[in-house]
Amino acid sequence: MTSPQAPNPKRVLFVCLGNICRSPAAEGVFLHLLSSQGLEAEFTVDSAGTGSWHVGKPADGRMRAAASARGIDLPSRARQIEPADLERFDLILTMDHDNRHKVQSLAQGLGGRATAEIRCITSYCQQFDADHIPDPYYGGEAGFEHVLDLLEDACANLLRELRRT
Repeated sequence: MTSPQAPNPKRVLFVCLGNICRSPAAEGVFLHLLSSQGLEAEFTVDSAGTGSWHVGKPADGRMRAAASARGIDLPSRARQIEPADLERFDLILTMDHDNRHKVQSLAQGLGGRATAEIRCITSYCQQFDADHIPDPYYGGEAGFEHVLDLLEDACANLLRELRRT
């Protein structure tokens, strides 16, 4: 997670199933964009999974390799989303509709205390026509590259939109 230096940084959480492929890649892509534009102090960025299977583990080695080839570091360790995240973050971006449904269910359990906006990250895609980020875990290397292509598109547009607000 980045250290907030601005008085009111925008807080963004990326969420997938296990937090070892898609959401840490989204976090890394977004952090890379922030760093390249000198905007790290304006944002707090993290990732989490809806499941707990991989808690404490680094991102999948195949995803780390694909990201590294693009100059993108994936620094996070897997963690499971917790109810406090729905109050701590401004925007929670899920990788697919199942993740979104699980996060929305978690929010409903908070009795109105959840303040985060919950959206699918693909709503920010402009270059690609996608309604979810596919899970590359059981596929080949091309799946990891495709995920990064989608995330680079979505994250660039996300950053543009957040800078306007």
